[in-house]
Parts: sequence; C-alpha cells; structure tokens
Amino acid sequence: MVRVAVDTPLRRTFDYLAGEAEPQPGVRVRIPFGRRQLIGVVLELAASSDLPREKLKRVQDIIDPAPVFDAELLALLRWAADYYHHPIGEVLFAALPKLAREGAPARALRERWVATADGAAAHRAGALRRAPRQRVVLAALIGHGGLDAEALAALGAGARDAAHALVKRGWAATHEARDTCGADAALGTARPSPFHLTPEQEAAVDAIEAGQGCFGAFLLHGITGSGKTEVYLRLVERVLARGERALVLVPEIGLTPQLVGRFAARFAVPMATLHSALTGTTRLAAWRDALSGHARIVLGTRSAVFAPLAGLGLIVIDEEHDASFKQHEGGFRYSARDVAVMRAQRAGVPIVLGSATPSLESLHNAQQDRYVRLMLPRRTGVALPPRLALVDLRAEAMRNGLSTFVVETMRRHLDERGQVLVYLNRRGYAPTLACTACGWIAGCDSCDARLTVHARAARLKCHHCGADAALPARCPKCGYEVRAVGQGTERVEETLAALFPDTGLARLDRDVVRRDEELTAVLARVASGEARILVGTQMVTKGHDFPDVTLAVVLNADHGLFSTDFRAAERLAQTIVQVAGRAGRGARPGQVLIQTEYPEHPLLTSLLARGYEGFAETALAERRDAGWPPFGRLAAVRASARSLQDAIQFLGDVRRMMAAPRAIRLLGPAPAVMARRADRYHAQLLVESTERAALHRYLDAWLPMAENLPSARRVRWALDVDPLELF
Repeated sequence: MVRVAVDTPLRRTFDYLAGEAEPQPGVRVRIPFGRRQLIGVVLELAASSDLPREKLKRVQDIIDPAPVFDAELLALLRWAADYYHHPIGEVLFAALPKLAREGAPARALRERWVATADGAAAHRAGALRRAPRQRVVLAALIGHGGLDAEALAALGAGARDAAHALVKRGWAATHEARDTCGADAALGTARPSPFHLTPEQEAAVDAIEAGQGCFGAFLLHGITGSGKTEVYLRLVERVLARGERALVLVPEIGLTPQLVGRFAARFAVPMATLHSALTGTTRLAAWRDALSGHARIVLGTRSAVFAPLAGLGLIVIDEEHDASFKQHEGGFRYSARDVAVMRAQRAGVPIVLGSATPSLESLHNAQQDRYVRLMLPRRTGVALPPRLALVDLRAEAMRNGLSTFVVETMRRHLDERGQVLVYLNRRGYAPTLACTACGWIAGCDSCDARLTVHARAARLKCHHCGADAALPARCPKCGYEVRAVGQGTERVEETLAALFPDTGLARLDRDVVRRDEELTAVLARVASGEARILVGTQMVTKGHDFPDVTLAVVLNADHGLFSTDFRAAERLAQTIVQVAGRAGRGARPGQVLIQTEYPEHPLLTSLLARGYEGFAETALAERRDAGWPPFGRLAAVRASARSLQDAIQFLGDVRRMMAAPRAIRLLGPAPAVMARRADRYHAQLLVESTERAALHRYLDAWLPMAENLPSARRVRWALDVDPLELF
C-alpha cells in the first residue's frame, strides 16, 4: 500500500494498492482519481489505511524506475509544505518541470545503432568495398559495441544516412535506450583564473572552505566591484575537484548573462540552466541533466532551489536581497533564499549568500551569529567607490525629468569619453495622460490605476492587468488636446536623444528587451562603446559590469520615501546603492547623482553620510521598536473577489473564526492600496507574532476551518508566510 500526493489544492494524501512491483517513495505513478486518471508522487509506503482494503483503488502504472525525488529532497519539500502551510501535492509538482508533471520520462530516450551478426560477417568478408562511408560506420559500430546519435554524428557528414542504409540491409539495428549518464560522467577541469585574489577574497574562500563537509551559512557582504563572483568561482572549483556538485541561484537569469558566461568560461564541465524563460523541452532536458548527475553545476532562478542534485557540495545565492527570490503570485508562495538555507542545513553543506546590499533579515542573522559575515570592503584592481551627491530639484530647472545640473554633468563625462547610466524605475513614455482643459485622466477600466502612455507604439497600456487602447489625439470628454504628464524611460530616452544627438543611446527595460538575444544585443552595444548613454529600469542594476560607466544618475529617488510598506525604504536604499555600484568600476573614478525634492530626508542623508551600513543600522533599530521583521514574524492572508465586500467579509470571517491568543496580533482586514486590479477587488489580513512557533500553531489551527467557510466560495485566497510586500 502506498500514500500518494496529487497536484490538487487538497491538504491530504491518498492511499492506493500497489501492484506486483511496489513503487518507492519519490517516484511518479499513474492513478485513478474519481473519473480522471492523474499523475501522483509516492510519499511513503503504508501498512494500513483508514479505508477498507476493498475500497482502495490500485496504482495503474509506475512511471519512474527510480525516484525523481530522493529522500533528502522529498524531506525538504515536505518541510516547505509545512512551513508555508501549502498542500503537499502542489508543492511537489511545483518542483517538477511542466512536461515531467505531465508524465514525460525522467531519463531521456536515446536512439542507438548496433551492428547485427550479419553485419559483422559482412564486415569480415569485406562486402562494403564500394560503399566506403557505410564501411566506416559499420566498423565503428562493431569496434564500439554500438553508437548513439551524438557519437554517430562525430563520424562526419553522411554517417547517419549510412547507418540507415545499413539498417535497410539488415547489417545494423536501432533501439532506444535510457540515458544513463550520471555521476560517473567526466568531471572536467577548471580553467586557470586570470585574477589574483585580494587578501579579503582569500580570507573569505578559506573561511568557507574550512567548514566544508558540514552546514554553515556565510553572508558575503561585498561592495559592488569587490569580486564576489570570483569567490563563488573559487569555491565551486574546489567543490568540483572533490567530485561534488554546486547549485547557484540568481534573481533573474536573463538579466545576469555575464555571471552565466563566467561560469561557462571557467569550468569545462556539463552545466544545467533552469529558469522560466526556457521552452518546456529545454527545461525538461536541463532537469534531466540535474537528475542524472550529468550536470555538475546547476544555475538557475527561484524554482531551481528544488533541482534534483545528489552529491551536493555547495549552494550559492547571488544578490540574496533581491525580492525576485520570493514567489509573490499563485498558491505556493515560498522564498527560494530561505528554502536554500534549509536545504543546505539538511544536506550538511555550506551556503553562501552574497550581496552588496544584504537584506535586513540576513544582517540580523549575522548579528545573532546564525550566519558568518564575511566582508569585501574594497573594489578589486584600481577601482575606487564612486562619489555620491544629491541634486535638489527645488533649486533646479528641469527638462522632462532631467535637471540642468545633471545634463551638464553628463556632458562633461561624455566629453571625457566616459559612459553614462540613467536609472528610472518607470517604463513607458509617461505615467499619465491628461486633458489640459477639463482635467480628464486616462484611467484603466479594470484597475484603480492610470494608463501609461507608450508614445512610440501610440498606445495606452495598463501595467497591472495588461489592458491596451489606442492613444487618443484629443480628450474623449471635451474634445480638447491631451498631454503626457510625467516621465518614463521612453520619454527620457527621447529627451536625451535631443540633448545629445551625436551620442549613441540604448534603453534597457521590458518594453524593448523581451528575449535573451535582445538583451545580449543591448549589452553588446554598451560594452563596445557604440552606446555611450544607457537608460533603464531595474534591469540595469542586476549583475552587469560596465567598466567605462563613470556617471550614474538616479532620476526619481523619492518614490520609496513615503510608502505604506515598511520595506519600501530598504528597497530604495538597495536600489540606490546597486545603481551607484555600476559607476567607476574601471580605472576612472565614478560619480553618482541622485535627484530628489527631499534632500533632507533621513534615509538619503544617512545613506550618503554612512553608506548602506549606516542605513541598515538605523533601519534595524526602527524595525526593532515597531516589532516588524526580522524582530517579529508575519503572515498575510490575501483575498480577491468580484466585489470588495466579498473579499472583506471572508477576511472578517477568518478573523472572527478563532480568537487570537496573547502571542498573536491581527491587523485588518483592509483593502489593498490598489484595491481593484483586473476587475477583482483585493484585501488582506495580517497575522503578526513575536514568536515563530506561536504564529505557525495559529495558522495550523485556523487554516482547515477557513477553507470550509461559506464566504470562501466567493473569493480566491492565499496564505503568504513571511511576505515581502504589503499592499
């Protein structure tokens, strides 16, 4: 008898009778489920069931000859289901690529050619003197005991046609065999590093290596340009030399091609890349390479934390502060960073969390001696940290979001053959289209949001629900002229093109870069010097190395100063430091200008006077006084419905359903700041506690009851443990 988890929102497993062969835990099986046939994952073997044996159905088929989840990974997934209070079946299937969820074989089937007895006799008799290509192929088949498609192609052009001709003559045969490449595949070697480690880098590598063979969490806090990636590479080199494997997680794989390229250039080993932009077939192939042991390094985004990796020796989380590591949508809302720490602990291997702007949670863990903090305070080579300065917009003339001082400083850097990066976290031409006569504003019919102007496409678009409409020439209410209000990256690009008509210009945002090749083309233009001004959104801050950028400009630093989200200040500080880190990475010094209407704001003044360290110290003190994470624990119950009343009623029923004990504080329910999105109304209820255990006991107690509330039928709802965004 086996207990099986299926991909449904039900918080339970299902018992089935095994056939003659009893499937092991971690294998996929086909099972009857009501009137349907589903794929499930065996969680455990069972001696008895709550149901009578005659009512139990039988497993129809065992898909996998060996588990796709080994005992260690299966235990991690069960922990994740418990911690995030999510159905185990949905958690297990979230760890599989789409085609594997649909039953694709876990091992690739490879076509293989072998010589027959008649073929061997023909070869001995010299029967192929007039067919030299067939003679070569037949000799190779006999000499190697058979060849797969890759080895056959290595024989040269026409080898496959020759093999098919041999099959027609009965002198060769083909069959499909499972790919058995695994840990015995060639380990390969690391190519020599062109860099010498600084004393701080060497100390970091030695400290992490000293704990090899056991768990240790290391916070690698290095300023931008200090060589964190080289530390990763040296550690991976030692892991591979021991015959172990490495897992490297990055926030967005498409935005960090340089990191992927550096790993591929350094290590002559098979590497698997896992991220959501891959096709289903490519993702399945990469997952198979990880499962079989063929891939020695797995590099990927959030979901790669669940990659099947036996013989794991190291986990690296690059840019550990990045919010992209948290799954914000859907049902299973997990933090890949936190799951990775638990995976390392269970596997007994070190984990390295690298960042120039560590999250306040990670800094707090280092203060509590849960993490070992390793500092890289200097840039490698001759590069020095850039100089930061505020530009007071109250005293500056402006042209489409650019102050006169910024424009003149840009001109000076360009005249000195430097490159300039301009950051604005708002894509499109302008955030608002308004009538100059009656005050009409173009709003989204489905959201509490304004439509964004995209001038080049002559469209109005909603960046929340995707609504799209033609850009009107006149006001639909009074017929007077309309104008774009505010700035987006498209408008800034247009303004800079007018100001610097003879200077190459590039833009990096989701409107112009949707595919890897488009990103590569933009980066190539910047690297070659063809584009000397780069305008972009968050995409420009993530992992890119522009050695000739000498000036970085932050156009709108005020956006996060007055947010209702307690994490907004942290995100703003991280963004400013990350943008600043793009400047002065080469031999020439860098300069950073931050435009603001609030130059006396404590966040900005402390950031300039004391750096990210000083900001973090102040922010942690504020969090401690308020009881917010990392000094308190938080969960958010999110609900959406066709009416705001239904969403609020469900959350109110949840709150009234069970009285909160002393250790729990309930906040809300309250509508989201943007209550209506995509014709649904959103609200949330916060559950707060100073004790992690108390919070989880409370969630365990009311979750089953919440699912059975009558008001739950009119809403979509989800639980978000350790939320990063409060809306």
